[in-house]
Amino acid sequence: MERPTTEQPSVPARRKKMTKQLTGKRDDTALHSAARAGNLAAVKEILTGIEEDALKEQLAKQNQSGETALYVAAEYGYVDLVKEMINYYDLVNAGIKARNGFDALHIAAKQGDLDILKVLLAAHPELAMTVDLSNTTALHTAATQGHIENVKFLLEVGSSLAIIARSNGKTPLHSAARNGHLDVVKALLACEPGIAPRIDKKGQTALHMAVKGQSLAVVEELIRVNPSLMINMVDTKGNTSLHIATRKGRAQIVKLLLGYKETDIKAVNRCGETAFDIAEKTGHLEIASMLQQHGVQSARAIKPAATNPARELKQTVSDIKHEVHYQLEHTLQTRKQVQGIAKRINKMHSEGLNNAINSTTVVAVLIATVAFAAIFTVPGQYVDDPNDIPPGDSLGEANIAPKPAFIIFFIFDSIALFISLAVVVVQTSVVVIDSKGKKQMMAIINKLMWLACVLVSVAFLALSFIVVGKDEKWLAIGVTIIGTSIMATTLGTMCYWVIRHRIEASNMRSIRRSSQASRSRSWTMSVMSDSEILNNEFKKMYAI
Repeated sequence: MERPTTEQPSVPARRKKMTKQLTGKRDDTALHSAARAGNLAAVKEILTGIEEDALKEQLAKQNQSGETALYVAAEYGYVDLVKEMINYYDLVNAGIKARNGFDALHIAAKQGDLDILKVLLAAHPELAMTVDLSNTTALHTAATQGHIENVKFLLEVGSSLAIIARSNGKTPLHSAARNGHLDVVKALLACEPGIAPRIDKKGQTALHMAVKGQSLAVVEELIRVNPSLMINMVDTKGNTSLHIATRKGRAQIVKLLLGYKETDIKAVNRCGETAFDIAEKTGHLEIASMLQQHGVQSARAIKPAATNPARELKQTVSDIKHEVHYQLEHTLQTRKQVQGIAKRINKMHSEGLNNAINSTTVVAVLIATVAFAAIFTVPGQYVDDPNDIPPGDSLGEANIAPKPAFIIFFIFDSIALFISLAVVVVQTSVVVIDSKGKKQMMAIINKLMWLACVLVSVAFLALSFIVVGKDEKWLAIGVTIIGTSIMATTLGTMCYWVIRHRIEASNMRSIRRSSQASRSRSWTMSVMSDSEILNNEFKKMYAI
């Protein structure tokens, strides 16, 4: 078998990093070491050579840096390794974060490994929604680094990723604009044009971020979205893009902004400064001269009327309007995602019911088979000699037929047989499509199977008193006590779970009815309702 160890180091950028990181790593498992070395054969041997429980523990094992073996393989760009390992990882383990807050998908996005992104998301599309400690998505990470192909691929996976902001309020567009990644900015705007005016917690748009950098093309691209809106938007300190470009000393960007007729050259920030005042204060004389030539004055020279409360109120209203609009848009996208998850869980719920129905059918057939066979294999045999029939007996009669224990056995065993056959007939004849109908049918059938199991148990115990004989009757008594305890405990526990599930379901229905009567029809409340469905209705385990 070929070992990818000799092929994987073909990525030069990774080799230097690998040499640096090999030292000082501690708590690596054998799987970590094989993944770090790119040894596909060793990884396969480890994954196939241990039991399932041990394998799960091995996959979730983190080293001192909090890295799983999958993270290590993704970090070094070993596509073949990731493709092999992801088959063994469930969604939870695949999303385990290292101490740096990144999971395998995030580190691949940061390093621009498109092939690894495709492998991971093909196995677990939900990974695209994972975030690091600062609420950064993999798309945001790729946009920050300028990996345009990764950005385009992640936008294809979910366009709503573009509107998810970090904890500081910055969207992927903010970060791409700040770093001057023109292609990324174009891709994000093409996917979600409405995110251009989005503001972070400092009130800054992507244009505010772009003018801090050096890329004129990015600034022009963002202004092109809506010049009259974008150029004069102010942050929480009242700074327009012209103020910020001046403070940063970006002469070319200041010249570009002054070329737009929409630029408000009389804008004064909350510190009472125009762009000209900032240029003088920061010592950018060239920019100050340029501003003067375009008619930008000091705030001292502007009449008090220039600070127009109506304009400020209009700007504030505009900011609130845009923020509300994008919050609603983001909430709508979130609701769609929650509903998608609910559909997948509902599918799993239906599959679980179908499995339970199929299992019940198999058990019913098994009990019917055992009950039928037991009637004709009683101890003591039958009267089978036509020439030697005892007085009072008939041909074919069981020798132990007159005994009370046999009568009990016969009655209970027969009832269990016919109950099981009835269940088999219902299961093979009735087709139920509705999930609620399936649950109701299963609830009835389950109780019948409980009864059949109890009847078979009683029939067995009754016959045991005959089998052990009079001298060893204590054995039958002991088995009866043990069997009764086991069955009583099992059925009692199941009854408890059934009653508990019904009480919780009833309480949830009551809460929903009362909530629907008092809630407003807002998007936020709708999302909360969907979340409650996920958390309460679709449980991992319940009894019916």
